Amino acid sequence: MEIIPVADAKTIQAFHKLPIRIYKDDKNWVPPLHKMIEDIFDPQKNTGFVLGNARRWLVKDGDRIVGRIAAFYDRSKIEEGKEQAGNVGFFECFDNYEAAEILFDTARNWLKGEGFTAMDGPINFGENFFNWGLLVEGFQQQGFGMQYHKPYYKQLFTNYGFQTYYQQFSYHLDITSPDLPDRFWKIAEWVTKKKDFRYQTFSFKEQDRCISDFIAIYRQAWDKHGNYKHIDPNDLKAMIRDARIVFEEEFIWYVYYKDEPIAFFMMMPDLNQILIHLKNGKLSLFNILKILYLKRKKVMTRCRVIVMGVIPRFQGTGIESGIFWQLRQVMLKRPWYKEVELSWVGDFNPKMIALFKPVGSKYAKTHETLRYLFDRNKPFERLPIME
Repeated sequence: MEIIPVADAKTIQAFHKLPIRIYKDDKNWVPPLHKMIEDIFDPQKNTGFVLGNARRWLVKDGDRIVGRIAAFYDRSKIEEGKEQAGNVGFFECFDNYEAAEILFDTARNWLKGEGFTAMDGPINFGENFFNWGLLVEGFQQQGFGMQYHKPYYKQLFTNYGFQTYYQQFSYHLDITSPDLPDRFWKIAEWVTKKKDFRYQTFSFKEQDRCISDFIAIYRQAWDKHGNYKHIDPNDLKAMIRDARIVFEEEFIWYVYYKDEPIAFFMMMPDLNQILIHLKNGKLSLFNILKILYLKRKKVMTRCRVIVMGVIPRFQGTGIESGIFWQLRQVMLKRPWYKEVELSWVGDFNPKMIALFKPVGSKYAKTHETLRYLFDRNKPFERLPIME
């Protein structure tokens, strides 16, 4: 077998064609947009390259490409005193351990040469809203940005020596169900009317302020936990720009207490319900027109909750239920939406898991973020539980 760097138009094309071959008979797989992936590996569009780097490879068996992987790092997101872990992602491979081993070895050797002592994956070279985690349970059509894999992928990772660093749970909420708890919604409505609290939606016209408020909330909500990663405002601007075709301002909510931003919630329509009709993931003129047409036809009946956070001082005060009440009013005006996917929440965050259950959501799937320690004699530790 031969390892090949992804370095020109031909190998980039092969990088995108491989998963189409792997999943050709899998009705649940949705081809991701090539442009969104290529933007991740473009130093002009991904600020991770300012203090980071990335490489991609293919593995070839004879004349046939049988696997791919990317390795990357962003030093601005690596904390001193923590395990110095680089990252791998965008892994796809036929059920061939020899090919997978070559890919993992290549990524490990490159990251080791860059000074790292471990590698985490499969994850994204960017924010954890997209392309994060290995699907291990719940093999169904994934929401936009959520990864889908073949069941044998977990064995390829574990055979190499990867171990589960943390699990990521997703829940689905049927908003048409008559069994949604009335008591919860009554309390939630009461919370929204509490003095000095203000609920406000995102505004494209004021997106700089909105992004600034989000980062302020995110920093306070997560900075004491090992999973916290610095967010660059430009990354959020790029995400909004790339997904603006499906973003809805009323699906993004902020909560303020006396004008202080204290909570944030972001949901977006499930673009995968449209992308599955495009087949190849290319943004040709025809496909762009098809996206717009299918959007008008209200093909998207599901939304995905991408992120939710409350600063520590207001956690446990019912703010989260107040946000859900506001969203319920929005959804009632859009009856074609039938389901909300709450994805994802880590096993290190039991408080958020406890919030999802009372609103009537049901567990749907599990992804895992895995870690491989380069020193095979070093004790392995999972990500600690949030306090």
